[in-house]
Amino acid sequence: MSSIDAIEQDNTFNIAKVRQDFPILDQKIKGKPLIYLDNAATTQKPQIVIDAISQFYNTNNANVHRGAHTLSDNATELFENARSNVQGFINAKHAHEIVWTRGTTEAINTIASGLAQSFLKPGDEIIISAMEHHANIVPWQMAAQRSGAKLVVAPINEKGELNFSIYKTLLNKNTAVVAMTHVSNTLGTINQVKEIVQSAQQVNAITVIDGAQAIGHGFVDVQDLNCDFYVFSGHKLFGPTGIGVLYGKEAQLEQLPPFQTGGEMIKTVTFQQATWNELPYKFEAGTPNIAGAIGLAAAIDYVNSIDRVGAIAHEQRLTNYCSELANSMDDIHIYGTAENKTAIFSFLMGDAHPSDVGTLLNQQGIAVRTGHHCTMPLMNELGISGTVRASFSMYNTEEEVAMLFAALTKVRTFL
Repeated sequence: MSSIDAIEQDNTFNIAKVRQDFPILDQKIKGKPLIYLDNAATTQKPQIVIDAISQFYNTNNANVHRGAHTLSDNATELFENARSNVQGFINAKHAHEIVWTRGTTEAINTIASGLAQSFLKPGDEIIISAMEHHANIVPWQMAAQRSGAKLVVAPINEKGELNFSIYKTLLNKNTAVVAMTHVSNTLGTINQVKEIVQSAQQVNAITVIDGAQAIGHGFVDVQDLNCDFYVFSGHKLFGPTGIGVLYGKEAQLEQLPPFQTGGEMIKTVTFQQATWNELPYKFEAGTPNIAGAIGLAAAIDYVNSIDRVGAIAHEQRLTNYCSELANSMDDIHIYGTAENKTAIFSFLMGDAHPSDVGTLLNQQGIAVRTGHHCTMPLMNELGISGTVRASFSMYNTEEEVAMLFAALTKVRTFL
């Protein structure tokens, strides 16, 4: 993920034009203009994505790979073109290394379940970090329970960064899997994924990278990262919900057993046994989310059509401005101050409960997330129960950041 090394670029990113592409932004909440700062939960959708999904259902709705008719042929072509689109977007070597899932969570479960069945054994160790989302914790807990492996947690420092030196000491001949997030959904920390992968490879560990938060904020090149698996969700990349991507190196996918069975993933079936389809269909049981894949392809087309370097630089300016304003308020405590972080601002305001702050912000038209953000172990590490989280995307503005802090000043008077 090249984030953020690009922030010295000229300010040529056309934020006004980008905002016009997202129809949901042009509305009012509680009589106030919507300020949408919940992008780490899900991003909004440009009109091109909405149109692509609508056009599929209006003109080409049919099941894929199975019909001997024009609509099915058209749907199949759109569906497989979407797979190739994802391949190019993350620079995978082959289109058949792109597996459709319902999202990041299902993708990690597919990998963890398969490795527990075919690879992990008693005495093996699975390393995760203290900043992981529940979706990159619980599947590995279950994989460890099923296989007799052990879950090992690499700590973070006071800034919310992976303690890399301790992580490296945890690697040993028993390390079988290293599964870590590319970007923390709570802290905004951008992990040194390439270095994490290289270190893990020195002990022949399989590497799994949760890219849910990274995919919408920078360039991801899976061949450059050289990870075994990389997973993300379409709805965090301006695409629809219910569609996700499991990238895996061909050799790893060939060895991994299927997570679900039936339908599309079958090659032959008798009452005694079954054999599996070729990649990637081996992992795509049942009728897929065809419209979701087409919508994700449209989202990728949209992202590729804008000034991506400018968008990254714009988001970094928002993050920096947010930190400036937060540091000017004595009662704001920021969680996540990594040297390399993306557009996530997680905080507490004095003794106020996060839910109260979120509710009062919503009264002013500002959408944020409150709670533990599916990172309860991280919250335990930090000694808190939750935070308020404002998360930015390329369509947010410096004016909206300023309005957030003006609203927080008003919130303070009610608490």
